[in-house]
Amino acid sequence: MGCSYQPECGGCCFRDKAKEEYAKLKENKVRHILDTALSQKDYAWERPIFLADGLRRRVALAFGRQENKFVLGFNENRSNKIVDCQRCFAVTESINAVLADLRLFLEKFCAAGKESIKTKKNNKKVFKPVVGGDVLLLDADNGLDVVLEYDAELNLDQKTEVFDFVNREEKVVRLSHRRKNSDQAEPLAEKSKPFVKIGGCDVYVAPGTFLQASKAGETAMTETVVRYLGDTRGKIADLFCGIGTFSYPLAMISGNKIVAVDVSESLLKGFRFSVNRQMLHNIEIKQRNLFKYPLTEDELQNFAAVVFDPPRAGAAAQVKELAKISVDGRPEKIIAVSCNPHSFVNDANVLIEGGYKLKSVTLIDQFVYSNHSELVALFTK
Repeated sequence: MGCSYQPECGGCCFRDKAKEEYAKLKENKVRHILDTALSQKDYAWERPIFLADGLRRRVALAFGRQENKFVLGFNENRSNKIVDCQRCFAVTESINAVLADLRLFLEKFCAAGKESIKTKKNNKKVFKPVVGGDVLLLDADNGLDVVLEYDAELNLDQKTEVFDFVNREEKVVRLSHRRKNSDQAEPLAEKSKPFVKIGGCDVYVAPGTFLQASKAGETAMTETVVRYLGDTRGKIADLFCGIGTFSYPLAMISGNKIVAVDVSESLLKGFRFSVNRQMLHNIEIKQRNLFKYPLTEDELQNFAAVVFDPPRAGAAAQVKELAKISVDGRPEKIIAVSCNPHSFVNDANVLIEGGYKLKSVTLIDQFVYSNHSELVALFTK
């Protein structure tokens, strides 16, 4: 589907391609990376999973005043300039339906914040307006969750605009604020707690929680992980677990006990809340920085399987420990989930050189018409 914003917008760079041409291009690109750099060539390339358009449930937009006009949209390709978008073909209809009113709200919100930041000039205190920021939208299963990234304390007029917007928009269930991306978002108005259903469980999400970009993409990945697990049962490690995307469906399989590990305190707090609410007794949650302090070869002895889904940088420290495990104590299967084919190759080669065999790779095209690709791969001992 063509998009008038595509030449400037930094998102769907292949939207001008026919669907079949695009699919072939993406598949060939990923296979070239793997075939060029993997140290093992004899693995099964499974049929790629290409998702439909318009399914992105999570999106980040920039807003502010630009050339005497208020704009809301995506950053221009390799630029800080905002491409003003009225709608986006990549996201869900629920998100598109709120964009017009969101734009009006944000313009009033910014106008109400003219005296938000104090600065010093000529030894006098003056007020400098904050003219923009970012807004994150999540299309949760029970409504829209909105997070404002706006680098100032909110005044009474701005908070009033927030309450009016949330009350006016039937589908918005929560709106939160944080000053910077690294800050914890604080809910300002909440009708109900947003949740998503994973593995048959209602999983409540904190403001700004990382989720897979689409429900369909998440389902494709979890189903592939479960399929690769096959008949393997027992103690399973879910490393870089996040909110438990893979822990829940794995825990639903009789005979499994999940050890879920991640560094994020806020993610794990929500994870524990949902696990306790669902009364799941076979998920153990641990907080740990796996980049600095990976699970050691001794700690990984006698796991039936290991699943890992690291950020784009990969899991270099952790796969080194997996490669050290003695043959008798190794997991029967390792399932790697990756959002970066280049870092996947690096991790895969460490495992291959350590004695594991790469059996299968599945490409999942979650970010439709973009440069990004997801991979799920199966290794055996």
